[in-house]
Amino acid sequence: MTEHNQPLEKSLRKNLEAAVKKARDIAEAAAEAALDQLEVGAAKTESLTEESDKDLRRRLRIHGRQLGDRRNASTQTQETERLREEIAYQHWHRMLFARFLAENGLLMYPDLDDPVAVTLADCEDLVDEISELMPQLFPDAPKNGWEVAANFAARMLPQIFRVDSPVFEVTLPTEKQHELEKLLSGLPTEVFSASDSLGWVYQFWQADSKKRINESEVKIGARELPAVTQLFTEPYMVSFLLDNSLGAWWAARRLTDEDLQTANSEKELREKAALPGVPLEYLRFVRTPSGEEGEGEENTGPWTPAAGTFDAWPES
Repeated sequence: MTEHNQPLEKSLRKNLEAAVKKARDIAEAAAEAALDQLEVGAAKTESLTEESDKDLRRRLRIHGRQLGDRRNASTQTQETERLREEIAYQHWHRMLFARFLAENGLLMYPDLDDPVAVTLADCEDLVDEISELMPQLFPDAPKNGWEVAANFAARMLPQIFRVDSPVFEVTLPTEKQHELEKLLSGLPTEVFSASDSLGWVYQFWQADSKKRINESEVKIGARELPAVTQLFTEPYMVSFLLDNSLGAWWAARRLTDEDLQTANSEKELREKAALPGVPLEYLRFVRTPSGEEGEGEENTGPWTPAAGTFDAWPES
């Protein structure tokens, strides 16, 4: 198993847990301060003078209601709890995914004619010129390389981050933004090459909410469900399912009839079917019955993947 396929080592997992939990506290405090400054929860704005700020406030209130924040019909004030959580989640995870991509050589400079992988250092070097190079993506000059990298990452992952969402137009307080950047920069590189880090990230983000909800003994509804539901699957379970589905399909195409007839063990077949970085260590084989038409009493015939070979995939 290569380093990139290794589950997160225990001490690194503790580092990640501490960083993510702290990041949620910081990001939500930052989001709340930004929403207060824009007077999003107030019945009407008293201090906003820029039309762009007023327009952002209006769109954030609409987005908040779409998320489930309620507006008081009589006072016109509006809840901002769900909007605050959304801003915190999106801003932190956009940065986090940027580092995941960068550390694995997958963060791309978004040029349709000449896309190229960039590092976080490259993003820092682009700060002074990116607004001229890509004014449509950066109408305002970015503050630092993290902002450049986060923008690149969001455009690579449109199913996760909606780049047209008003939450990304919210500017977090500078000191809070720097705290988040420091947390993310302080995580060891190995965290971003482990096979299960992203699964742990969601667990840790929800951990304090899950604990609080469980201790309150409230009835679990749609609002509480994401925090208390166990959505993370242990790495060995994922590997077993993948190896005995997609891996079995691949093995049936890579292994010859002679391989299946003459191999002395499952291990031998796994080694022949494996690819660099994909050891297929959980792929299981069984021997078919011997004799005419497979009617022998002993299973001494050719080997075959235990879960089947999924011959019709991917057509059906």
